Amino acid sequence: MAQNIYDQADFYEGYGRLPRSLYGLDGAAEWPAITALLPELAGKRVVDLGCGFGWFCRWAAGQGAKSVVGLDLSENMLARARKETDNPAVSYAIADLDTLVLPAGSFDFAYSSLTFHYVEDFARLMRVVHDALVPGGRFVFTIEHPIYMAPTNPGWALDETGRQTWPIDSYSVEGERRTDWLAKGVIKHHRTIGTTLNTLIDTGFRIDRVVEWRPTEEQIRKQPELDVEKERPMILIVSVQR
Repeated sequence: MAQNIYDQADFYEGYGRLPRSLYGLDGAAEWPAITALLPELAGKRVVDLGCGFGWFCRWAAGQGAKSVVGLDLSENMLARARKETDNPAVSYAIADLDTLVLPAGSFDFAYSSLTFHYVEDFARLMRVVHDALVPGGRFVFTIEHPIYMAPTNPGWALDETGRQTWPIDSYSVEGERRTDWLAKGVIKHHRTIGTTLNTLIDTGFRIDRVVEWRPTEEQIRKQPELDVEKERPMILIVSVQR
């Protein structure tokens, strides 16, 4: 079973203070880049893997999706999602993505935001998603960029000129990473870009687009604190088709 960090009180409290928790999709700087890759959702059956507070589920339903299923391991996250959702097209369920089973051909579109780096067996999950999509079904997901999560002790450093840099070690050493982010001992699973993309190819997906996200200059003008994100990619966005 995956680590249920979002139901730990200290982590959940800290996560609830993040902009993306307070303002939803508008609080996620990568959202405009994601929307550029999303297909038309009207009349589609959608699944959100690691739905959290349900922001995307409600958005997809607002776009006319026929049905939206939000899956998450956290009781806390789903309780808030249910409280803030009043669209009958949206439903939520507890699910561990490490052991997930979905009916074959049950969805037209799958989505996931910043969740798969918590999944140990990525290849297994990709097979489940592939089989759950209809032929031609689309799948868009984001993960922490492997450059961002590879270091064994992630964090900024200053070089001799005073410039912030992001030191990388053990990039090719895949596997578990333990970090202290909002709580101690958060478990993530590092995979290289090559492993991530080749797993999708080997599963049978066709890769449509890969985005190593960075903020636009307009975003930086509005939020100067985003300027540091140009120094290293934090988020990887991938769009594929079954």
